[in-house]
Amino acid sequence: MALIVAYTRLNLAAQLEYRAAFFSQVIAMFLNDGVWVTFWVLFFNRFEVLQGWSVNDVITLWAVSASGFGLAFAVCGNALGLARLIAQGQLDSWMLYPRALLPHVLIGKMSATAWGDALFGFCVYGLFVHPDLIRLLMFTGLVISAAFLFIGFTVVTGSLSFYIGNAAPFADQWFFGLITFSTYPAVIFDGPIKLILFTLIPAGFVSYLPVEALRNLSLGHAVLAIIGSVIVLWVGVTVFYHGLKRYESGSLMEMRG
Repeated sequence: MALIVAYTRLNLAAQLEYRAAFFSQVIAMFLNDGVWVTFWVLFFNRFEVLQGWSVNDVITLWAVSASGFGLAFAVCGNALGLARLIAQGQLDSWMLYPRALLPHVLIGKMSATAWGDALFGFCVYGLFVHPDLIRLLMFTGLVISAAFLFIGFTVVTGSLSFYIGNAAPFADQWFFGLITFSTYPAVIFDGPIKLILFTLIPAGFVSYLPVEALRNLSLGHAVLAIIGSVIVLWVGVTVFYHGLKRYESGSLMEMRG
């Protein structure tokens, strides 16, 4: 945790060297998320209920997804480019540090736009849903859970570069699939698609279980969401270190201060 705090502080300081660029990216992402939520608000103005879900449920879904994504990659920005780092042999310099390799690589970079997502989720949930203290605490815990899932999933997809070479295009498309399904109400999917949402594309642990947990104050749904996220993270770590045995060093000469 001390290493994470130190890296986050240093990465944020580096981003703030160009304050105008940093804040413009944060604001742009905040507004981008707002456009999508506006779409769903307009949708529910015409259709008040979608298979039992109201506009507050969809706002909760977007809040958890956005803040979970933002928290994940504001801290672990390198996770988004892990497939390229592996394919280009850029893990070499990280192996020189006396720290566990995977967490050190992940927290070595910050995504500026992710701060916009993280702030958006908390703001929209507080302004539109008006949660009490218990729901706000549960929401915070589920955001952290969603962040673990996003990190774990990107590690799984990124680690494919150990096995099939440059897996970056495939990893990106697979991850975009997770993001897409995480921002649509899971109740509109049925049959085999719903099974996929809890396995190959584990969006159900973001788009369904947290919403049910917050709507009904259901500890059971919250625990299932957390368990699912932990499993995805564990799979990611396992796949990464298994694939690391196949890693081929690159010819890149690099020094880090």
